[in-house]
Amino acid sequence: MKAKAITNFAQQFGVQIALNPDLLVEKSGRYFLVNSAQRPYVRQDFFYAGVYLGKAKEGKFFPSFNLLGLLAKENSSRVIVDGRTAWLFICGRDIFGRGVVKVQGSAKNNMNILVFNEFSECLGFGRIVGNLTETSNFEQIVVRNVLDLGDFLRRERY
Repeated sequence: MKAKAITNFAQQFGVQIALNPDLLVEKSGRYFLVNSAQRPYVRQDFFYAGVYLGKAKEGKFFPSFNLLGLLAKENSSRVIVDGRTAWLFICGRDIFGRGVVKVQGSAKNNMNILVFNEFSECLGFGRIVGNLTETSNFEQIVVRNVLDLGDFLRRERY
């Protein structure tokens, strides 16, 4: 099943996502979601079609920000951070306990969690490495940055 990699990734955030397999197209491990009007025009030699969801490589799934946006609309596991922490996160930094404003959903160690700013904007996701609700973790890293919005800019070369 083509959607297995995507649904397994979504389940890490506590989201059950249902994708129509007829509207999901895959090329070289990259997954795209098209609508029913686009589907008849997608050939085998396409470069890009519809909404890019991510890629599977060597047994791992690397999501796109489009997919993270879809997960953010659902009742997913998330951590909301303050403004300073949000800025540091999109600069590639990890999240310290002092920057956590609120935790929604399940938040267990070694679990992936979406990261939001106080304006309900999804900034990316990270892996929980500490207890998010303990005040004793104020000066410790509680979420390791896995993917953030600034990643695209940091990959740019002059």
